[in-house]
Amino acid sequence: MVFSNNDEGLINKKLPKELLLRIFSFLDIVTLCRCAQISKAWNILALDGSNWQRIDLFNFQTDVEGRVVENISKRCGGFLRKLSLRGCIGVGDSSLKTFAQNCRNIEHLNLNGCTKITDSTCYSLSRFCSKLKHLDLTSCVSITNSSLKGISEGCRNLEYLNLSWCDQITKDGIEALVRGCRGLKALLLRGCTQLEDEALKHIQNYCHELVSLNLQSCSRVTDEGVVQICRGCHRLQALCLSGCSHLTDASLTALALNCPRLHHYLFLPCTSHPRILEAARCSHLTDAGFTLLARNCHDLEKMDLEECVLITDSTLIQLSVHCPKLQALSLSHCELITDDGILHLSNSTCGHEGLRVLELDNCLLITDVALEHLESCRGLERLELYDCQQVTRAGIKRMRAQLPHVKVHAYFAPVTPPTAVGGSGQRLCRCCVIL
Repeated sequence: MVFSNNDEGLINKKLPKELLLRIFSFLDIVTLCRCAQISKAWNILALDGSNWQRIDLFNFQTDVEGRVVENISKRCGGFLRKLSLRGCIGVGDSSLKTFAQNCRNIEHLNLNGCTKITDSTCYSLSRFCSKLKHLDLTSCVSITNSSLKGISEGCRNLEYLNLSWCDQITKDGIEALVRGCRGLKALLLRGCTQLEDEALKHIQNYCHELVSLNLQSCSRVTDEGVVQICRGCHRLQALCLSGCSHLTDASLTALALNCPRLHHYLFLPCTSHPRILEAARCSHLTDAGFTLLARNCHDLEKMDLEECVLITDSTLIQLSVHCPKLQALSLSHCELITDDGILHLSNSTCGHEGLRVLELDNCLLITDVALEHLESCRGLERLELYDCQQVTRAGIKRMRAQLPHVKVHAYFAPVTPPTAVGGSGQRLCRCCVIL
């Protein structure tokens, strides 16, 4: 590192160090590092711990070694509140133990993809970081139930926990966690394939503040578990049940009767959640369940119903009447949806005012007529039409003329022109249209 010999620059003379330090507090990591090389005076200012309260190494350098984290913790100490080590696969337990010892005021820690860490890191966090509110352990595959027991004992202020793809977690770990962390507002359990209904019973018993829950690909979960969650977590606003293939309308009924605040599928530790339900690949759900849901959850903003293959235009009629705030709707692979359902949707309040995204991939009954109906959706921003075999380029072009701001994504299958008997047809290359 090379410093200037002149620390008596005009700005240093005119402004007090307190004001300079305040200016430096608005700079990002890269700029701070550059400023640190200007002069000895600026080096001291740039590397002052108060400037390093929020650090995101994912946007700076992901191939960091453990010693970098240790040096950061020694430099920042009690100033550090938020640290993201997302994707830093070289960071292990030893470095994070040093970090936990030095940065005891940490509130927000992202360890997504730090695959070297084990239960030892969670023990360290439990022992030293009692102020932790937000913890992301996505894809930390060595994490076990022991980690959750440690977190529950030492991190009782935790509000957001992401355990996605930590597939060693079982109901015992969830029980230990929720007994100690009763203020959890967001719990993400995507890909925790060992979880069963009993785990949801524990959540119901202790997590009455829960707002967001993600159970994507928790394939052992049944209606019984969802019913329990709904009965105990009345503040639930965001729920993902995608890939929970055993669910039936009983789950939708429970949601409709117990979770009127249900809006959306969004996982952020905040209090103003958009309203979303994600139920992709739940192939047993029917119009009857969605009718009851729509009539009771009027604040729904986003719904993912991909591969809910039993639903028909009846569901769209109910959403059109009862869910005026709907902004995004996925109906991909819902092969019973027709142009008439799209007509009801486009003529509704949500169609005229709120609808931004509509996904209709593999809706085989949708034709160019549906595109004409959608011309009244002036707020539409994106339309997915992959493998809608009755939709034509001409239909998309006409719609595009009326809604020039809409991005339309469509795939037209290869075509084999007719040839004489015995001839070989020439396959045209596939075409992805983005207008």
